[in-house]
Amino acid sequence: MPHLSKPVQGIFFDLGWTLLTPVTGDWMFSSLARQYFPLEKMAELPAQRVEAALSEAQGYLNQNHRLHTMEEEYGQFLHYYSLLAEALPELQLTKGDLEQVAWDKVYEKRKNYAVFPDAKSTLERLQGKYRLGVISDTWPSIRPVMEEFGLLSYFDCFTFSFEVGCFKPDRRMYQDALGKMGLAPEACVFVDDGVKNLQGAQAAGIQPVLITAKPGAEECPPGMASVQTVSGILKLLEET
Repeated sequence: MPHLSKPVQGIFFDLGWTLLTPVTGDWMFSSLARQYFPLEKMAELPAQRVEAALSEAQGYLNQNHRLHTMEEEYGQFLHYYSLLAEALPELQLTKGDLEQVAWDKVYEKRKNYAVFPDAKSTLERLQGKYRLGVISDTWPSIRPVMEEFGLLSYFDCFTFSFEVGCFKPDRRMYQDALGKMGLAPEACVFVDDGVKNLQGAQAAGIQPVLITAKPGAEECPPGMASVQTVSGILKLLEET
């Protein structure tokens, strides 16, 4: 099994499917959203039209990702769900329905997110021994979510895509993270559930670790270290 190289001084973590998980299993559709966009009803619609609507709505989010406030985020997600509703008129959604769904997506915390059972205990064991950072594709509401679940205080630095204006594996994400961490790339590890994201980090000199907690997780490439859950990083570090 691949190991980490010495010496590790800093550890970056992704958030989704690493420390946090969506209660519904889908980041874009909370439990409330699924009441208005039910899977069973969407399955009755032409699959090509549903896929095209989701692609268009996601494309809008991707092209307008530099944000500053949760109010801006709310406006984005209201437009996201409105695009879906316009493309899928059979759902018969009103403006009020869409406002509720967008508000819930941005401002609700406990009902929409959960922390992996071993996340906080792992961070507690790492804090003070290593510099800890976050590299995550996310929106402004993530800070209140992390604070709500008691995660914010464990970290020394944060690289959020909405602040950088691009998504992993764009090199700017890793450059931003390394600049804030203040360590040599080879002294840092990145734990993420996406192989492409990790390959981007590796190209920037960071040691990659694939986490496979996500249902249907990607296969780990040869030569890349992996862990099943976030606590697995403890054993990897002990073996360096």
